[in-house]
Amino acid sequence: MTDDLRARAEELDARDPLRARRDDFLPMGDVVAYLDGNSLGRPLRAAQEQLAAFVEGPWADRLIRSWDEGWMDWPSLVGDQLGRVCLGAAPGQVVVADSTTVLLYKLARAAVDARPDRREVVVGSDDFPTDRYVLEGIARERGLTLRWVDTDADLGVTLEHVAAAVGPATALVVLSHVSYRSSYVADLAAVAAVVHEAGALLLADLCHSVGVLPLSLDAWGVDLAVGCGYKYLNGGPGAPAFAYVRAGLDVQQPVWGWMGRADPFAMAPGYQPAPGTRQLVSGTPPVLAMVPLRAALDQLEQVGVAAVREKALQLTGFALALADAWLEPAGVRVASPRDPALRGGHVTLCREDFRAVTAALWERGVVPDFRNPDGIRIGLAPLSTSFAELYDGMAVLRDLAT
Repeated sequence: MTDDLRARAEELDARDPLRARRDDFLPMGDVVAYLDGNSLGRPLRAAQEQLAAFVEGPWADRLIRSWDEGWMDWPSLVGDQLGRVCLGAAPGQVVVADSTTVLLYKLARAAVDARPDRREVVVGSDDFPTDRYVLEGIARERGLTLRWVDTDADLGVTLEHVAAAVGPATALVVLSHVSYRSSYVADLAAVAAVVHEAGALLLADLCHSVGVLPLSLDAWGVDLAVGCGYKYLNGGPGAPAFAYVRAGLDVQQPVWGWMGRADPFAMAPGYQPAPGTRQLVSGTPPVLAMVPLRAALDQLEQVGVAAVREKALQLTGFALALADAWLEPAGVRVASPRDPALRGGHVTLCREDFRAVTAALWERGVVPDFRNPDGIRIGLAPLSTSFAELYDGMAVLRDLAT
């Protein structure tokens, strides 16, 4: 069986139309298998080259003149590219700025303020901690009630959960498109319809789906969305996040900064927000940090997210086959959907001793991540991960777990 699975990995690599893209990434030292691309993507060679060119060029040569020569427009320029390549969003609806946490706060506060007569916010009890903590803070700040949706940790917030939770008091529903724990994919289009029927707004967390699943925010009717730039978008540690605001939605974010004013260099008294998503830029845009993100978006634009999704399904399917053959007999439980349509770009495997096993994997050059209380996430980045690499990493896990 082991030889058959090795042969299958080699065959899948030989047939992989994206195999040449692995050469786009810098070497990863002594790592045998990097299985954490859903937490921090690997750096692109182009990012290294473009960062050097940026420092030597517009920063060194043009200095502060570069703000007038283009830097001021980067939040919207990169946002539009992100919208076009990854989000299914028309121009003018996406901006790059801040961290995921800060943008989540801005959007959630703007949303509840846009529904002043409604006092409830619906959120999943097992959603990512940042989402829960930010909403807890807003609820305390604004005197709101959080309506917690209790979910199966092996799944996520479903359409049925949302339909049962929303009502005339609901101002906002916050939902992860892909569950950070299980990899469950929510039906955002169906959820948006239910939320809107209740008169509420939908804010989607796209951190574990952007860059690995094709998205159609405009067509799905999503009101607001936020996501990070350092996972499948390979923007590097601390890469800026992005925010999406549906065209025509009348909201005003709460952190008023001079860069989000309609005419920032007027230095005038009083705040007048810039039209559209530009108002979400509060302080100085993270221009330097956008350089690697732009390199990654260029790569994704060449490849197409649909091709990335197809390989992601093959990788996660192969990971499940390896888990079934090697780990299920050792008491390891698959905590991710078996249905490919409901599965994102990672697979979670659970056993009570997996915290210690994760540490042992790292010592042997295999790098997944651990999620409390007992889950190892096998995070598969289709543009940089090969099937042989996945096989090798899972083989080490098998040796440690059996």
